[in-house]
Amino acid sequence: MRIISGELKGRNIHPPKNFNARPTTDFAKESLFNIILNNFDFDTLNIIDLFSGTGSISFEFASRGAVEITAVENNFNHYSFIKKTADNLQLAQIKVIKANAFIFLKRCTSSFNIIFADPPYADKNTALLPDLIFENNLLKENGWFILEHSKDFSFQNYSRFFDQRIYGSVNFSFFK
Repeated sequence: MRIISGELKGRNIHPPKNFNARPTTDFAKESLFNIILNNFDFDTLNIIDLFSGTGSISFEFASRGAVEITAVENNFNHYSFIKKTADNLQLAQIKVIKANAFIFLKRCTSSFNIIFADPPYADKNTALLPDLIFENNLLKENGWFILEHSKDFSFQNYSRFFDQRIYGSVNFSFFK
């Protein structure tokens, strides 16, 4: 896994071999961040990365200058890896929280410019995420919710859906 762009461009990050996470592919990640770059100024962004896994998305946002990133991960080993890596890379703007993302969203009182979620592809509760985000008013004005999911989900009929991008087996649905 590597950081694609920004201050830490080209930096390799090596999660342990027994890691139970599926990082977003470099191709999909690069395409996603090109879309974000064309619509947002990174140095003003407040981000939440749900189901953070390896922390790849959080590290990418930090490398590109996002001012505040909250990484939410329930697995203790993944949480510890993200925290240790953020400390080693001196990424003070990343705050790592060990929590179940669904419970966290119900209790969260902050709002964000971008909410990124990459739940396990087999998680049937993935379909609940857009409602949780919008019912709890977690997006700032003009903010985006970006959901990475498998082809088994379609959000095109959801009222706040505005785009979908597919990169191999990676699907991104965009909401605002």
